[in-house]
Amino acid sequence: MHKNKLTIAILLGMSSLALGCNDSAEQSKPTLKSQKAPDQLTLKAQFKDNFKIGTAISRDQILGALPEDLNVAKAQFNTFTPENSMKWERIHPELETYDFEAADALVEYAQENSQELVGHTLVWHSQTPDWVFEDDQGEPLTRDALLKRMQNHINTVAGRYKNRIFAWDVVNEALNEDGTLRESKWSTIIGDDFIEYAFKYAKQAAPNAKLYYNDYNLYKPEKRAGAIALIKNLQSKGIQIDGIGMQAHYSLDNPELSLMEDSIVAYAATGIDVMITELDISVLPFPEGEEQGADISLDIALQERFNPYPDGLPSEVNTQLGERYKAVFNILKKHDDKVSRVTFWGISDARTWRNDWPMQGRTDYPLLIDRELKLKSFVSDL
Repeated sequence: MHKNKLTIAILLGMSSLALGCNDSAEQSKPTLKSQKAPDQLTLKAQFKDNFKIGTAISRDQILGALPEDLNVAKAQFNTFTPENSMKWERIHPELETYDFEAADALVEYAQENSQELVGHTLVWHSQTPDWVFEDDQGEPLTRDALLKRMQNHINTVAGRYKNRIFAWDVVNEALNEDGTLRESKWSTIIGDDFIEYAFKYAKQAAPNAKLYYNDYNLYKPEKRAGAIALIKNLQSKGIQIDGIGMQAHYSLDNPELSLMEDSIVAYAATGIDVMITELDISVLPFPEGEEQGADISLDIALQERFNPYPDGLPSEVNTQLGERYKAVFNILKKHDDKVSRVTFWGISDARTWRNDWPMQGRTDYPLLIDRELKLKSFVSDL
């Protein structure tokens, strides 16, 4: 999610850097063996009457470096999202250079295996190269020049996969925590209407695709109000917006789930689909006073007290994780007439971005599939 680093010193410790949702390095740390859910159980079958179940796929996974991961993803999920392969810095690193290798492979794999593919993401303030906003002399582009650059990018990327990608996260994380529009180079150069243009261009490039807005901490009432205002503004101008993705980077005690439920109901009332995206539940402690959303510009020095389970998750904590997931899914199933998709941010604990955020070297257990690529024992109770 976020590329630029903001180093935060906390007591004494090792300094390190973390790149949140970038393709995570393979973890070799052991985990406690536990009773596994029945082998025949799959997530997509378990929730087939409720909603689609998805996962994020990394470049290494789709290009064949991790075939076991890909086999598990195909068996367990029915919708994929590229973890990083379609973000601007990866797919369009230089003005005249596009890298479609991983994106093409993912599109082909999804089609071959009847997976719905959600493109992620077309316009975002992070993981977008500086040159995007500059002219040949390194000066800021004019409004018209940046709009043209945005349009060319969307036409090239979304247009390449027209009728092959089910939906697009058109704009990602454009709101502040208080619901106001984030100050970014997009908004500074173009103005607040950059979001309108992004959705218009996406509609032109991929006329049959669903178009979504995606953001974190959308359970917060203030941010919820800002997102609803964004949705209604687009609707009032006849601009297509089909759904909102509520990123769900949660912990064992945060957020209060009634806020998540209230937000699902409120977003659905605007007439668009609601999706839970980037779902994971961290079992690790988080530095007091730091936001637990998804701002991966955070880079905090590793301390042992923030990495309490390097050799395996105690059974009592695994039980807490199962209860937390059960509470989340009880709400999602209650509102399955409003929730169309639930996407986890990663296939298994082995390569979750949570292992390295907001400090590198941690060992987390936030997903439903463990490091041995098996469903966790509590999954059948969800």
